[in-house]
Amino acid sequence: MKFFSPTQGEMDFEQMFQEIVRFMEHAPDGRYRLIIGTDSQLRSDTTFVTAVIIHREGKGARYFFSRERMRRMDSLRQRILYEASLSLQLAARLAERLSRNGHADMNVEIHLDVGRSGETRELIREVVGMVAGSGFDAKIKPESYGASSVADKHTK
Repeated sequence: MKFFSPTQGEMDFEQMFQEIVRFMEHAPDGRYRLIIGTDSQLRSDTTFVTAVIIHREGKGARYFFSRERMRRMDSLRQRILYEASLSLQLAARLAERLSRNGHADMNVEIHLDVGRSGETRELIREVVGMVAGSGFDAKIKPESYGASSVADKHTK
């Protein structure tokens, strides 16, 4: 899986992980949140973008993203569930690596592209349950900027 950094360009998972660790080691006393969110855009195919944001509270953030194109997925429910599963897969992989590097207490959030207004309100319980059942914190709109802003920016 390829990731992209707006400042450093293309990188693999290991390089991205090392950048996250470097960012945290730059200010070891900072409070950090690791945010993962996925958004999709429907065209002739479906583009999924997963964003990884390491946020040093009150002191800035770095982000990375990956892009995947698939056949056209017209079902909104199917797209939202797939977005959540992409985020969960990456969150699990990152959490496992962080725990091996002495950062087991890292707060990992999954930002879901669902909200109380609009078509996705029917899916909130299902996807939040999926995330919570996997052991991660779930955020929905308007608090889910990882999906609705950062990932969305790169789907276009």
